[in-house]
Amino acid sequence: MVGSSPCASCKLLRRRCTKECIFAPYFPSDDPQKFAIVHKVFGASNVSKMLQDLPVHQRADAVSSLVYEANARVRDPVYGCVGAISYLQGQVSQLKMQLAMAQTEIMCIQMQQDYPSSNLSPAHQIDPYQDDKSLIVSSDNNYESNNNNIHQHHQYLSFASSSSSSSNVIQDPFKRESSFWS
Repeated sequence: MVGSSPCASCKLLRRRCTKECIFAPYFPSDDPQKFAIVHKVFGASNVSKMLQDLPVHQRADAVSSLVYEANARVRDPVYGCVGAISYLQGQVSQLKMQLAMAQTEIMCIQMQQDYPSSNLSPAHQIDPYQDDKSLIVSSDNNYESNNNNIHQHHQYLSFASSSSSSSNVIQDPFKRESSFWS
């Protein structure tokens, strides 16, 4: 018991708070919502058993984890923390793809600067309106007469356009995509 005021758990459960109350150090009376949400999701008895099974030095971290998981369960009753983790992993994947595409575009620009189109034969000059697949076909047909670096340049162009343009857009962080949840 902290001072003369009962802890948040004893106040919510309408019981007398003793000196040995396992909840008092972790659920102060000035933050009743913290215990209320943990009690709603896990139940006071279960939380009490969990805390008693832990060494004293680990209890604060356990309470912090329980509060986080309880909040996640209230926001997303089905997936809880796992839903948040899956969503963030999807964001990381999407950002890695965007980074790879940006790096590829940078490499293409650098290669275009290293090998300006005036030095290329007319069959290998890059037409911005020509699709990347036809560039690879023309490169493959004239491979014997081309420099190996130019051939690699066309491969990079193909890689840069291999994914759909919709994956280039960062999605709204509060919008759930079905691919993350299935």
